[in-house]
Amino acid sequence: MSDTDAVALKAERKRERSWILYDCGESAYSMAITTALFPIVLGMYSGNDMILGYYSSLASIIVAVISPILGTFADYKDKKKRFFAFFALLGMVMTVALAFVPKGDWVTLAWIYVISTIGYAGSNIFYDAFLTDVTSDERMDQVSAKGFAYGYIASIIPFGICLGVIYFSGMDQLIGYQISFAITALWWALFTVPLLRNVKQRFYIEPVANPVLGSFRRLAQTFRDIRKLKNVFLFLLAYFFYIDGVDTIIKMVVPYARSVLGKDSLDVFLLLGILLVIQVVAFPFALLFGKLATRFGTLFMIRVAIVIYIVSVSFAYFMNSIVHVFILGIMIAFAQGGIQALSRSYFARMIPKEKSNEFFGFYNIFGKFAAIMGPAIMAAISDLTKQPRLTILGILPLFLIGFGLTWLLPKGDPERNQMSEEATS
Repeated sequence: MSDTDAVALKAERKRERSWILYDCGESAYSMAITTALFPIVLGMYSGNDMILGYYSSLASIIVAVISPILGTFADYKDKKKRFFAFFALLGMVMTVALAFVPKGDWVTLAWIYVISTIGYAGSNIFYDAFLTDVTSDERMDQVSAKGFAYGYIASIIPFGICLGVIYFSGMDQLIGYQISFAITALWWALFTVPLLRNVKQRFYIEPVANPVLGSFRRLAQTFRDIRKLKNVFLFLLAYFFYIDGVDTIIKMVVPYARSVLGKDSLDVFLLLGILLVIQVVAFPFALLFGKLATRFGTLFMIRVAIVIYIVSVSFAYFMNSIVHVFILGIMIAFAQGGIQALSRSYFARMIPKEKSNEFFGFYNIFGKFAAIMGPAIMAAISDLTKQPRLTILGILPLFLIGFGLTWLLPKGDPERNQMSEEATS
């Protein structure tokens, strides 16, 4: 290896590490706000755990609508990082703001949560798109998997601190949760710095005279491109269904467990402790899925993860103790990081790199519109039947449909298949 190659390789690894570190930061939000602590606080304020489903769906609608528009703007030279920084900062500020909502004002709390989720999800549009800038096609599966894996293991540190604060301040005392929101935002901010310093937009479109009009024209063209590129469209359709189930479980597992097992019989600290253990278990399995994808194929491992989710959802219907919650969490941990990481890298290899934001904008539109259905379905079933246990069955068809659609995708490397498809279109 020449000195020039060695320098280039060192620079690539530095970009990869900086990109991965952001996942270590934003995973604190996913763990504390999306999954564990905020659902409990909203339940304290409103008295209805399942109402979170409606507000999660609302946030997803907003992100889904703006995703492709933002993506077209961010593909211009030097724009991607600016959009990323804005949305990340918005998410962090709103996360801190959650700590200052007076007890009982659950409507304000819910709306601040919606805005924080827009910031979090919006930053992830550009973070995902940066994958094409930081590494090579050959390393995308492993780098993407490492992002999720190290995100899981890193998130246990701030979440563990938060658990300690909550425990010593009193599990039913609001102050511990409020301090935890601030800790989460600070952790997220610290791990955002390396990406801002070391990652640059390497693939881009040159600015035009009228960027607004040009962006909407390119948005329309990208939509036409996706419609022509059968494999891209089929994958997005499959992703739309199965990722809905994945995101719904992430957002609704705590409300579901509290509603099914009963708030009085469920030890909240033990439940949060289980979630902490799950993060540890998810770490090696996210890495394992990345390695197995190299051997057996990315699409095959995505299917394996979907099957694990189908089994997990079926098991969740019958759970009736905290032990069952632990078993369910371990089952989900096997597949959660793998399916998210491999979906991201599989799609990244299918798309034109200079249009990564545009295509990831549509990737997120499918993902976020999908995230509208599941939580809303669970909340609606709970309201209509007054039987929370039935709500989990509402998301089972999403996995089944997504699994079926993956069999319409061709075998082999997605980039090679896509090049062939472009040549014939």
